[in-house]
Amino acid sequence: MGEFYGRTDDLAGLAALTQKSTASLVAVTGRRRNGKSRLIEEFARQSRGYRFLALSALPPEPGVTEAVQRHAIVRSMERDLELPPIAHSDWSDVFAHIAHNTRKGRWIILLDEISWMARRDPAFLGKLKTAWDLQFKKNDRLILVLCSSVSSWIEQNLLGSTGFVGRISWTVRLEQLPLEHCVCFPGLRPATHSTYD
Repeated sequence: MGEFYGRTDDLAGLAALTQKSTASLVAVTGRRRNGKSRLIEEFARQSRGYRFLALSALPPEPGVTEAVQRHAIVRSMERDLELPPIAHSDWSDVFAHIAHNTRKGRWIILLDEISWMARRDPAFLGKLKTAWDLQFKKNDRLILVLCSSVSSWIEQNLLGSTGFVGRISWTVRLEQLPLEHCVCFPGLRPATHSTYD
């Protein structure tokens, strides 16, 4: 993983969640390729004592059914947590397995591109809300991050949903990285390149 630049305010807001005595549900939104996943990876890297589980959805291409999407998430979880094959017939099963395997200890869990996961199951959000209420939040050292490049989906289905009112602990709306941080990227030397360049 390369060096991380900027986003100090966003990292500070996330870091404050590690001091809470209750579980946290976080929503992250922003344009594609804006560094949302990388921000959460850096947050996890800086959070000592926390384990990190990143589960990323498949792009919504032809042939990517709900079953295919679930299978990809489960296989990723099996690989990262070194688990035997997991049986699942819907998203409730998947969430139950994630919650069970992160029920103890300090965890940061990233569900990346959640709008793609939810795409073919109209009951997806209800299942997620139920899993949060009955399982995930029982671990008071758990931080569950829901991330999507489709800002309107996050706004409508999470931040504007009565089902999630009072459940979202923190929201990150990631803007483009300011130019003064971009000149720090490899190959660009601040001494020879100005923000204007």
